[in-house]
Amino acid sequence: MGQRDADDRRPSGYNPRIRRSNSSNAHSSERRHVPFVDLGPASGAVKEQTLERIGRTIDRGDFANGEAVAEFEQRFADYCGLRHCVGVSSGLDALRVSLLASGIAAGDGVIVPASTFAATFEAVIQAGGSPIVVDIGDGDYNIDVDQTESAAAAGATHILPVHLYGQMADMQQLSRIADAHGLAIVEDACQAHGASRDGVRVGSAARATAFSFYPAKNLGAMGDAGALVTDDAELAAHARALREHGETGKYHHEYVGYTARLDTIQAIVLLEKLPLLDEWNGQRREAASFYEQSLSEIEGLRLPPVPDGSEPVWHLYVVRAPQPDLLAAFLAERGIQTARHYPQPPHLAPAYRTLGFAPGDFPIAEALAREALSLPLYPGISDAQLESVCGAVHDYFRVEAQRPAALRLG
Repeated sequence: MGQRDADDRRPSGYNPRIRRSNSSNAHSSERRHVPFVDLGPASGAVKEQTLERIGRTIDRGDFANGEAVAEFEQRFADYCGLRHCVGVSSGLDALRVSLLASGIAAGDGVIVPASTFAATFEAVIQAGGSPIVVDIGDGDYNIDVDQTESAAAAGATHILPVHLYGQMADMQQLSRIADAHGLAIVEDACQAHGASRDGVRVGSAARATAFSFYPAKNLGAMGDAGALVTDDAELAAHARALREHGETGKYHHEYVGYTARLDTIQAIVLLEKLPLLDEWNGQRREAASFYEQSLSEIEGLRLPPVPDGSEPVWHLYVVRAPQPDLLAAFLAERGIQTARHYPQPPHLAPAYRTLGFAPGDFPIAEALAREALSLPLYPGISDAQLESVCGAVHDYFRVEAQRPAALRLG
């Protein structure tokens, strides 16, 4: 095929540098189905080995605290470059147990970002703490460093940064603040398995770091699961007790605990998937690069910021548009699924009205909530699917540009 033929077939507005080997069937992009998440490729890669190991577990009967749990904990600790991993039953459990094991007391202030999933607020409140909410920064959508410093000076015991969408917060600056004010850092890395920034890897700058292994995460189980990692042996021992009724020995209950164990079956799944995590993160980065090169020149569409020195793992690829619901509907008509993360920031949710916040209190987080739309991105997404998404996004903004100004929304 000649260059002119290839250019004629490529949807208007594409950067020719992004074309890759399997994009030859992109002519029918408008009607190509693109799911928001497809777990099939990742699950298929480990299906046979996982079923074999589950069969052996059935034969042994070690369904709770089975040998796969300890094996995964060691391997995930090694992956994170830390000494201890404590497997638990969900990301929320990992956050709550991390806070409790780090010494939080009733009423202690925990600095949290206004833009996050509700589990961040839940964990603080369930651990007996009080959320001290600050806005996010416009340059990374993570907790604002200057506001965090002000909140630390006003009184707090913990900082709970969230590495939103797989983009790390500025842990160098947050560590400086924590050291200056004697605060403990507990990281919410539930979307950031394997991320780094300024040479700092997730988990290396905190007392404890919490991960979720919900199925759609970068490292996902086949059900609910989570873990915390730490270099603190005492904190790890406390967390192990809390996850199992507060026991430090059989029927010796040192703490009021929970039933929050990592299920053996889920540990098997995670063991099989962990060796593939870096490869899958690389595929996510390639897809994010595809989007960036394809969509960067669209007027009215804002792509996710990436600070210098940052290596996000792209759990989500979140763009911003004046009317994201209209863009989502336009894409849905073309068979492209999208999602909204998160249209209602927690500080404005009914569940947290007792915190006393009102619209306008955290303008950057609220603007992100109004404008955010997550595009399809997962390991195994094809160039043809990515072209379908990008072609449809270009079409939407082309239609909007032709609409009379008086009829445009936003």
